[in-house]
Amino acid sequence: MPKLSPDAPLLHPDVTAVNCRFGGWVEIGRGSVVLNSTFDNYSYCDRYADIANTHVGRFANIAAMTRIGPTDHPWQNAAQHHFLYRSSYYWDDAPDDADFFACRAAHGAGARLLAGPWRHRQARGDRGRRGHRRLGPVATKDVAPFTIVAGVPAQPIRTRFAQGVIDRLMALAWWDRDHARLRAALADFRSLRAEEFLDRYEPSTST
Repeated sequence: MPKLSPDAPLLHPDVTAVNCRFGGWVEIGRGSVVLNSTFDNYSYCDRYADIANTHVGRFANIAAMTRIGPTDHPWQNAAQHHFLYRSSYYWDDAPDDADFFACRAAHGAGARLLAGPWRHRQARGDRGRRGHRRLGPVATKDVAPFTIVAGVPAQPIRTRFAQGVIDRLMALAWWDRDHARLRAALADFRSLRAEEFLDRYEPSTST
């Protein structure tokens, strides 16, 4: 069994660590992903943790398959899908949105965990947003469009938009558009709030 060191973290196999600072006697479990984060002395995370934009204090114990400091999404826009900011994955001529990633990292910079055990998981709603609890939220029935849920069982917290905006988005159904039309509207997906996007692209107002 390898020993911990005051000079370098013990990174188990298949760990991804990007833009991180590790103190002494730090251990990162197999398969974990750690991004834009700091681990102070004596802290560790177990297997397959997903930690981003977080300052982990001394002697913190992070359980396996924990997610902390999860990345956010542009939830006030008409879409919050990867294609808005990881655009190069989808089109050869569309660069990723560097401003979005810079903003995402900056917003997480103040997150801090102190000593003690941590467990954190997430639940998901269709075209909605995930809510965060420590006890593993579970969605047991359909989630209404654009609804944020959390809890066990998952319960609605609020909607991303007012009901009138939701109705307009459902009628527009931008997600049914073909790949070329999504690319053509990419700049507006990135820059416009949902209401502004609707004003531009609803059939009655689009040109």
